[in-house]
Amino acid sequence: MRLLKTDDFSSVFNLRLSVGNDYFQVLGRPNALPCARLGVVVGRRVDRRAVARNYIKRTVRELFRCHGAHLYGIDLVVRPRRSFGPRDGAAARAALLALFQRIRKRLPAEPGHV
Repeated sequence: MRLLKTDDFSSVFNLRLSVGNDYFQVLGRPNALPCARLGVVVGRRVDRRAVARNYIKRTVRELFRCHGAHLYGIDLVVRPRRSFGPRDGAAARAALLALFQRIRKRLPAEPGHV
């Protein structure tokens, strides 16, 4: 349930359906699969330290694992806009959940899913 290939990431970036807030930008694209797929892009501009970038990636993946069932039929790329740690992680998780709901509403429903 992950985007791994460059072509998969490129197709999501090219569609340019995006929602964002202070913490994240989420790009989405419908797919013909029965599940959602996730890609996470965390550049050095967000935080110089690899430990902090890996914490962000783990947080995003865990949130997607727990709440990604209602996102079926979507390819998502999550790009953090700023760094966050365990202290403000709850606010970042709430912000990402809100973005998941917004992008779900903006994308057309896939045929065969109710």
